[in-house]
Amino acid sequence: MNIAQKYVEGLKKAYYENGGAKQWNSFEEVMHGASKEDMEELRALYPDIPDSLLQLLEIVDGTYWRKYAEEKVALLFLGSDMEEYPYFLLSARQMLDTKDGFRTWGDYLINREYDDIPVDEGVCDDLDKLRWLHFSDCVNNGGTSQLFIDFSPSAKGKKGQVLRFLHDPDELAVVAENFDEYLQMLMDDEYDFISEESIEEWE
Repeated sequence: MNIAQKYVEGLKKAYYENGGAKQWNSFEEVMHGASKEDMEELRALYPDIPDSLLQLLEIVDGTYWRKYAEEKVALLFLGSDMEEYPYFLLSARQMLDTKDGFRTWGDYLINREYDDIPVDEGVCDDLDKLRWLHFSDCVNNGGTSQLFIDFSPSAKGKKGQVLRFLHDPDELAVVAENFDEYLQMLMDDEYDFISEESIEEWE
């Protein structure tokens, strides 16, 4: 069993333990992996995409208002270093469609325009070199927080590190050195973003 499979099995258990069996079962009945075409396009665009993310997408192709069997699904699937704060997994197609989204609004962070906004020193300061994979949005449609895999770190960062953008107050932080470590962090934290309250809110 690879880490993506372990992650999904653990997430299912977290749903069951917090009264979300019905919600998970309904999702499990309709979910499927990403299409071969989308996966190939994702690999072509991001040659260094981690195997664990691809393996995750082979199991479930997104939970962010993703249409499965004529039904739109919004299922809490990921977390971050922000305790108990839930996120959705984007589909392979959504990852492709939002590949340049950060450039349209995040230049002030990369250019370090404001001294009072913390930006991790592992993040590069050249917008032209920026190469990020946007894989997750937070529960309020991404307005407060988004997650990225960074393939263009600074000399003090690591290629493939996972970044978390937070808005109001703004912050750009490295939360894991790679995607495997990121998934392991969520498992070690016992999927703390899944609770009876969070499940009830999204029923």
